[in-house]
Amino acid sequence: MRDTIKKAVGNTVQDLIKGGIRTSFTEKELKELGVAIPQIEISVKDIQAIRGSIKLSQNVFAKVLNVSSSSVKQWEQGKRTPTGSTKVLLELLRKNPTILNYRLGACPRIELRMERKNNLL
Repeated sequence: MRDTIKKAVGNTVQDLIKGGIRTSFTEKELKELGVAIPQIEISVKDIQAIRGSIKLSQNVFAKVLNVSSSSVKQWEQGKRTPTGSTKVLLELLRKNPTILNYRLGACPRIELRMERKNNLL
């Protein structure tokens, strides 16, 4: 009975997290409830596809992610892999390619270029 309740609570917590509802569980508590936070897997092809979907050069893509353009180049060549919060940003971009568009508004030249492209369409 206890395991059944624990499993039901774990499923409920997992659903809350997936639904975007804030919870204040520690990692240990989540683990005890059987709630796993999955590892983020980002391949070379994923990174290339993400950047291609938002149509940015390596240099601009790097600025949006706040990393060096050398890092982006090395990721796309398979020489290095993104880590930490950059993996999370890439995962978010994979799910929603427009999520970091606000960062482009901070770059007046890019914003102007985008306006010019839109006016030509």
